[in-house]
Amino acid sequence: MEVVEGLAARLIRDQFPELADLPIRRVEPWGTDNAIYRLGDELVARFPRMAWAEGQPALEHEWLPVLAPELPIGLPEPVALGRPSGPYPFRWAIHRWLIGEPAGPDTIADPRVFAEDLAGVARALQGVPTVGAPPARNRARPLQEYAGEALAAIAYAGDLIDQHAARTVWEKAVCAPPHDGTPVWVQGDLEGNCLTQGGKLSAIVDWGSACVGDPAVDVQVIWSPLFVKSSRAVFLEALDVDQATLERSRGAAIHQACAALRYYLDSYPLIVDRSRHKLAALGVGVR
Repeated sequence: MEVVEGLAARLIRDQFPELADLPIRRVEPWGTDNAIYRLGDELVARFPRMAWAEGQPALEHEWLPVLAPELPIGLPEPVALGRPSGPYPFRWAIHRWLIGEPAGPDTIADPRVFAEDLAGVARALQGVPTVGAPPARNRARPLQEYAGEALAAIAYAGDLIDQHAARTVWEKAVCAPPHDGTPVWVQGDLEGNCLTQGGKLSAIVDWGSACVGDPAVDVQVIWSPLFVKSSRAVFLEALDVDQATLERSRGAAIHQACAALRYYLDSYPLIVDRSRHKLAALGVGVR
């Protein structure tokens, strides 16, 4: 659904009148699952735009205060949890604003340092106790559980990619040994949610996909434009990633890139470019 500025301002005014006088402005780049508005200089409001994201505000409100003290970077700090009202059917959230620039080739000063720092975050996250944590979902599940979705995504992007190459990557990934240890905390969507300050990793936003599952879902970030060949090696060594996890990360990346490439083709050029890069890094031709 479209969450226009007027609707966002009305929800804030009605439910948190003490914040009603703060200026509100749309955040760029615009969110995918959430409409995002900045409130004054210190706050940000996030409004789910579709049903599959409706559980994210409550999840972040509960778990970000648990995860934040365990990680060596900044995480969003929940301030308030809004409720459905009038034409808006979902819970929504207000967080502290985190200063930083979206991580990318132009904002990462040293890709190897960035890779080591991000591996340190993933390692710390995997060490957080998992009692009561959200179970595996989306691409944090075993690959076999979403094989049908992955093959459908490859077909969905079929006129834009080398389907045979994509299926070959997927089939090799799904044949890799599954994660054989205890499920661990994963962020679930690192690629577009890392922030930098002074060229270094400073924070990670949007934890709506966080859960306990296969660590390969976070390893797949190495196929994104945040990494080059040398920094991939640094990340894999720093996190001690085994060959099976690396192969499964390829499968998770194929699913995400193929689905996103077609879905956002005419609406979100940044995600399309990231998807094309990821597919090329995986050896899949893109037309």
